[in-house]
Amino acid sequence: MGEQTQTQNQAQTQTQTPTQTQAQTQPHHDSAASATVTGTTTAPTTMEITNGSSLTSSPPAKIPFRPRKIRKLSPDPKSSQIVVAETQATPKPLATIKSTKSKASHHQRAVPAAPRIVARSLSCDGEVEIALRHLRSADPLIAPLIDLHQAPTFDTFQTPFLALTRSILYQQLAYKAGTSIYTRFIALCGGEAGVLPETVLALTPQQLRQIGVSGRKASYLHDLARKYQNGILSDSAIVNMDDKSLFTMLTMVNGIGSWSVHMFMIFSLHRPDVLPINDLNVRKGVQLLYSLEELPRPSQMDQLCEKWRPYRSVASWYMWRLAEAKGAPSSAAAVAAGASLPQHQQEEQQQHHQQTQQPQLLDPINSILNLGACAWGQ
Repeated sequence: MGEQTQTQNQAQTQTQTPTQTQAQTQPHHDSAASATVTGTTTAPTTMEITNGSSLTSSPPAKIPFRPRKIRKLSPDPKSSQIVVAETQATPKPLATIKSTKSKASHHQRAVPAAPRIVARSLSCDGEVEIALRHLRSADPLIAPLIDLHQAPTFDTFQTPFLALTRSILYQQLAYKAGTSIYTRFIALCGGEAGVLPETVLALTPQQLRQIGVSGRKASYLHDLARKYQNGILSDSAIVNMDDKSLFTMLTMVNGIGSWSVHMFMIFSLHRPDVLPINDLNVRKGVQLLYSLEELPRPSQMDQLCEKWRPYRSVASWYMWRLAEAKGAPSSAAAVAAGASLPQHQQEEQQQHHQQTQQPQLLDPINSILNLGACAWGQ
């Protein structure tokens, strides 16, 4: 009996020794803080001793997940020990992670991304037909307009410098007056082939005033020519610029605003995805197409016409046709687009534009629309 009692005492001493040793490594007053920082507790070993029975212990607990440790110096100046902080994030089981990745990859394979349409210049063979098919599919409301009107054509081309010069000369003029001044200007330069930056810079304001060009327009022409001469602009650079860069560069020229740039991009460069958000008749056409109570603001146009991408230039052409069919006055853009219409329709639109020109000049918004009137009309 004495030997059994001695054996039990030795077992208890061996069990308590690690606990006592751990307690002695830190001062007594830091034990609670240490337990809080480490975030772990030591489960006591339960021992059951019965008369005549052998020593037994509870089954071992499952080994918990041991999180990543972040070691940092203790802020306590009294202690030089390193405190070990353990994160308590519980990771997802490996099987769940694999299942989630499998489902995600399966979903990506099941729903392929829609192919992106890359639009070409509208003067390329068959590009207008592709644009019309896209618009029919993207916006069924525009399909009746496509059936009603003859498809636009974009087969005229002038050098960018000549087209921009012509745009400036036609600003705020009726078609007949603009054509008369432009004809005299061409003669002064020795023909359209002679409309070059150095030729324009050689013309004095007095010479330009003699053919009907105002002093302000003369300064616009010279500013454009100087930017060409200084290398800021060039025909090749303009042709190769993306739409955003081109808009930024051309609006730096005195006398060329956003509306003029949009008209130049559509009717001279034949860019497929230009939306003239400041054009009154395009906005009016959008209002009629979607039965809006109010005229959409320029800031709303991008969102309303998003579905037309990447052929917003062609859709805008049909907005001009829709606005005119409902009795809206022809803007300069409508006359400029007349190059795509039969000759008798061009004459009717030009006559209507001349009749409504003076009332439009009283309206600041319509005055903007008359910039570069008919500049691309022939």
